[in-house]
Amino acid sequence: MDNLPWIIVIVVLVLLYFWYASIVSKRNRAREALSGIDVQLKKRSNLIPNILTVAKRFMEHEKELLTGVTELRTHADTDYDASDPDAVKEHLQAASALASGMGRLMVAVEAYPDLKSDETMLQAQRTYNEVEAQIAAARRFYNAAVTQLNNSIEIFPGSLLAGLAKARVMPFYEADEGSKGPVDASAFL
Repeated sequence: MDNLPWIIVIVVLVLLYFWYASIVSKRNRAREALSGIDVQLKKRSNLIPNILTVAKRFMEHEKELLTGVTELRTHADTDYDASDPDAVKEHLQAASALASGMGRLMVAVEAYPDLKSDETMLQAQRTYNEVEAQIAAARRFYNAAVTQLNNSIEIFPGSLLAGLAKARVMPFYEADEGSKGPVDASAFL
């Protein structure tokens, strides 16, 4: 019976260690998922200049749209601190704004028969659609990993151990307001 308090202390310490290890594992999984999004965003970013180059040949009247997409791409490609939830949120918002801008560009392409039948543009659009599908999958993986991380941090005793694990509640990926609403294609026709 004299050893009972020590056994309880040891059991509690072991449980706390495993909870701590779980938080670290989930934090790393969330960072991996964020990295997966970044890989796909980089693919999209590398594809955009090709699309813009082809589009410029046909879309002389859409210079403002093309310039806007270029600016959004530059903003979305800036470096950020993956361990800072605010920086991650800003990065994800910039990526979402770029997706919205590219969506407007793709709708505008439909108004140019020569452009939408150009083989280079058709291939670029197909590739772009594939990359967007991969980005969507990476975002789902990220949100699932963030859910697990945030739950482990916000539930006791994780709330006590999160600081030791250098883990903070991370933002979910959410579409920007422009992406949530319907697209009015008549504005581009």
